[in-house]
Formats: sequence, structure tokens, C-alpha cells
Amino acid sequence: MTHKLLPTVTLKRGVYKNKVQLFLHFKYNNALIALVKGLLGAWWSVSLKCWYVLDSATNLQRILTVLETHTRVDTQALLTPMSTILPKKVAAPKKKRLLTEADKDTLRMYVRYLEGKRLSKSTVSTYFTYMADFIAFLQQKPIETINNRDVALFIETVFVPKKYSISTHRQFISAVKLFAALHPTCQINNLELTRPKKSRILPSVLSKEEVIALIRCTKNLKHRAILALIYSSGLRIGELIGLELKNISIDRKQVLIQNGKGRKDRYVLLANHFLPLLQNYFLTYRPVRYFVEGSPGTQYSASSVRKFLQRSCSAAGIKQHVTPHTLRHSFATHLLENGVGLRYIQELLGHAKPETTMIYTHVATKDLLSIQSPLDTILLSLTKDDKPEQNFLLSGK
Repeated sequence: MTHKLLPTVTLKRGVYKNKVQLFLHFKYNNALIALVKGLLGAWWSVSLKCWYVLDSATNLQRILTVLETHTRVDTQALLTPMSTILPKKVAAPKKKRLLTEADKDTLRMYVRYLEGKRLSKSTVSTYFTYMADFIAFLQQKPIETINNRDVALFIETVFVPKKYSISTHRQFISAVKLFAALHPTCQINNLELTRPKKSRILPSVLSKEEVIALIRCTKNLKHRAILALIYSSGLRIGELIGLELKNISIDRKQVLIQNGKGRKDRYVLLANHFLPLLQNYFLTYRPVRYFVEGSPGTQYSASSVRKFLQRSCSAAGIKQHVTPHTLRHSFATHLLENGVGLRYIQELLGHAKPETTMIYTHVATKDLLSIQSPLDTILLSLTKDDKPEQNFLLSGK
């Protein structure tokens, strides 16, 4: 009887996290999950959507021994030759930083300094990475002798060849300025240390038809709910992942975003047409703490959202590169095209400055479409004229 109750487990072999693993595929079943997690010590992969253990003769035997009395184990896929499983080319490992204990102490002090300024964890992590690379590049040069030329040389040697973005360059300069403030004995002149001008890159936006096609082509209910909420409420990916159930007010049709970018709280919209999908999602997945969860009570990963978003774009026939932030850009642009004022859009997006929101005026098409090109006005005036020699088509036909 037990044999019939539990789903069949299909064993496969593959490379994951740079190691050969045994993958366990089976239909969702709580009893079977308890077996593979408790007795076999298997791990769940969100991206692969299966359980896995390290490939070894011992682990394979344990799997067969534990599961054979509970269900059928399909091992046919294990006959696949290893040569077809292993990647043809393994990426070169990242070069390890060479840091002395004194360098590490300097970096620890720098991190404490950043945390004391109450910077976000993300900012602290980013600045730490830049300064760790910079200090490793200097090769144990005393702090007192570090100067602006060292900063410029690091940018010329590392940033330029690797084609780092202007935004990354600006962040590095900000990190160096704080380092110089912490170590006033160094020779870095903060006033002479300037950031390059910001790039004025227009946001990538989907049309309204593409947004609907994207959501329709997302068959998985959880994935569809994620994309629909990001677009309908204009959320950042971090805000979606950190969204707790207690902050969703269905009665008021509002969502409270707590501790958003810049440590700001704000309310965002909860679309009427999203509510049936939301209810269906809640009844099906029954999240415990967060709106979307990897395992009960734990946050979903941003990388998983990006991966299934690419699959949905492919299914919808969308050729342009789309990220979760593209949906936020589309939300703001479509609001502007619908006649919503910039001040309200700024509040919904959580922008600190109105100038940030005004970028969407460059991609909104409503007002642009109402403007006629001088070529059109000239030709229209000519076609209204009765003189036949002035009536012509640009095509030449």
C-alpha cells in the first residue's frame, strides 16, 4: 500500500554548484519530502526545483536503501555517460585577493565605520568589496602614503579594461571618500576626488500589450502572482522579496512597503484585477510569513525571479532584455501615459527627488504622439492645395 501512495522518485546525475550531484525528482508529497530531507539529508534547489545530494556510491546506496521500501526509484537516467553531463569548459576560478592580517583589520575597521553611519547592508557590502580590491591592488602600501594617483591608477588598471559602468565608478569614488574620511592621515584629497557624470540612460519599458502577454504566458501560479504584483504595484525586487503578509491590506487595496530604499516606508496600490489571482495564490501556496517564500517562512530568491522572468519573456515572444525593474519602469510610464501626475507617481515609486521620476517623461508616448513632425504638416498643407504639381508622395510612386 505504501508503495502506491508515494510518488515515483526519478534519479538523475548532473553538475550543480561546481560538483556532481544526484538529483531527486518527484511530485510534491510531504511524507516523501520528510524522507529525503530527514533521512537522506538532501537539499532543495529553488532554481532546479528538485532535491539533491552529493554524488557518491555511499549516497546512492543510501537513497536506494531508504526509498525502496516506500516507493519506486527510477534509475534509468543514471546510465547516461558522465562525458555528456560534465561541462566542456569550466570557468576559471576567481582570483583570490592577497590580503595581510593588517589589511583585514583595516577593512574590518572600515566596515564598522560604515555601519556606524547607518548605511544599508547592501551599501556596506558594495563599498567593502571595492575597498578590499583596492587595498589588495596597492600591495601592502602604507595607508599614510595612499594618494589620488593610486586611486586613478586602480581605475585605469581595473575598471577601464573590465569596462565597469559609470555607476560602478561613481560608487567606488564614494567608497574611497569615506575611507579617506576615516583615515585623515592618508594623502587622498577628497576635494580633488571627483565622480564622473551620471549616464543618462532611458529606462527600458514594455508596452501595455507586452505586459499582459508576459503575465498570460507565465503558467506557474506563483510566478504569475509575482510578476503581476511587481507590475501592478511598481515594486523593486528587494521590496517584493521582503514583503510580509501582514503588510497586505486587501480591504483597503493597499500594500505597505516597510524600510524601502533610503529606509523609507510608503503605501502602494493593490490592483482590483489582481485580487482574484492573489486569493487563488494564497489558497494554493498558503505562505506563512512572506508574500512569496522559497520554503515556509523563508524569503524567495531574487535570482529565481530573474530566471523564470526570462522564460516567460521567451514564451511571450518579447525580444528585448527584461528584468524585474523593467516592470517597475513600465508601471511608472503607463501611469504617466494614463494622465497620473508626476507627484503621485513619485510617491508610489518612493523616489526622494522629483528629478528621478521625471525620467519617465522621456519614454511616455501619450504627449509625443500628439506632436506632429514638420514633415507631416508640410505634406498635409500640400495635399489640401488644389495645385496638382504640389500633390506628391515621398515614396515616389
